[in-house]
Amino acid sequence: GGLTMSSRIVKIFDTTLRDGEQSPGASLNIEEKIAIAKQLEKLGVDVIEAGFAAASPGDFEAINAIAKIIKNSTIASLARAVKQDIEKGLEAIKPAPRKRLHTFIATSPIHVEKKLKMSYEAVLDAAVDAVKFARNGCEEVEFSAEDATRSNWDYLCKVVESVINAGASVVNLPDTVGYTTPQEYYELITYIKNKVPNIDKAEVSVHCHNDLGMAVANSLSAVLAGADQVECTINGIGERAGNASLEEIVMAIKVRNDIYKASTNINTKEIYRTSRLVSKLTGIDIQRNKAIVGKNAFAHEAGIHQDGVIKEKSTYEIMKPEDVGIDSSSLVLGKHSGKHGLEKRLVELGYQLTKEQLEDIFEKFKVLADKKKEVYDEDLHALVEDKIKFSPSVYEIVSLQVSSGTNITPTATIKLSKNGEIFEDAALGDGPVDAVYKALERITFVKGQLKFYEIKSITESREALGEATVKVYFPDIDKNIIGRGVATDVIEASAKAYLDAINKALMYIT
Repeated sequence: GGLTMSSRIVKIFDTTLRDGEQSPGASLNIEEKIAIAKQLEKLGVDVIEAGFAAASPGDFEAINAIAKIIKNSTIASLARAVKQDIEKGLEAIKPAPRKRLHTFIATSPIHVEKKLKMSYEAVLDAAVDAVKFARNGCEEVEFSAEDATRSNWDYLCKVVESVINAGASVVNLPDTVGYTTPQEYYELITYIKNKVPNIDKAEVSVHCHNDLGMAVANSLSAVLAGADQVECTINGIGERAGNASLEEIVMAIKVRNDIYKASTNINTKEIYRTSRLVSKLTGIDIQRNKAIVGKNAFAHEAGIHQDGVIKEKSTYEIMKPEDVGIDSSSLVLGKHSGKHGLEKRLVELGYQLTKEQLEDIFEKFKVLADKKKEVYDEDLHALVEDKIKFSPSVYEIVSLQVSSGTNITPTATIKLSKNGEIFEDAALGDGPVDAVYKALERITFVKGQLKFYEIKSITESREALGEATVKVYFPDIDKNIIGRGVATDVIEASAKAYLDAINKALMYIT
């Protein structure tokens, strides 16, 4: 019997927390990683690659914490084909009900000869030894032939056959440098499936990078060739041009089931929420015209399209916003909406809040509704995300006064509270934001270097909420930290963002 092609399930292996976290500028603390892992479990991903255990104690700790919490997804740790790496990985994933050790070594001439400086025999032996060693400590072992797409195909077949014999149940053929094309990748997968005698004992996995903008196309081409698992990230984040984007792959398979004759275990209604969470916590924006989750993905501005969409949705919409968890009614509440109305809307948006959190958000909502007539879903998301912090607020802003203009030196006076105690100081700066940041540093005694600063409006109107994102390097703890703040006043949002980064830095200092 076996599954017919039409009902086969393609597994989704999410590497947002490993490959995605290697994006330039991304840096997540352990609470943020746990929050993303929980959301990925809700999304229904089959495997969560939670990190690279041997990379750092922080990585190890995060994998271990995630392994203790997640029940439904398999938890994987990456490890080089080296004994110490594998030991660390096995130890990190140990508490997980479902676990996988993922080990890799490069197989292409340029990597073997120039990077590893090993013979092809030695690479083969290292791969086999690594898989055997991992298999002793874990039922499920995945092996990746790094830079598979630039490897000799017959050598690759030999490696794949040997690691399957050694106990690997998943074999991954990554396009590590984003070099392949859909046609070529299809042929490679087909070649491996036809030429490796024991290939039916393992799942074939693919992992594509987006250097030529073809990561999703290459992955989907591999699905057509019969790949069993696709490795991807939320929003396609990752180093260089990023990884294949989970939401694009999943929705392509869903919308074009007639072509791919497969399905995934993903609950697509959680896509938008997952996308937002990852974007917020990593500080990596989603381009407006990004497929599936971009701001414009379901916006029909052009008159002719609008007319078409109103008369008959399917003229221009191949999927419904609701399919990916975007609620079509964006305009929600005004200043006369009661607490009950707010709570109902927040539940619809997927938030479970404590009584205290709801009280607090209702207060903030009333202040906001006074300042702007209409409060949108985006505003509510921002208020909640601002409230549900993944780190303790050591200091909070009590008041803030800034004076600046064309012919005066900008100054900032700030009052902060810490455990009920009030601290106040003032500082000069070369601009209002700079003055605020200097004052914050004077009060908290935490020195940072601003690496990145961005402020953007959440909705389109003049009295919109401003959202500030900063990336700050703190020399004392040698860490880059992302801070965020939301307010209708851009200076206040900027202050909250910098203070958020300082509060996070204090977790490492105390």
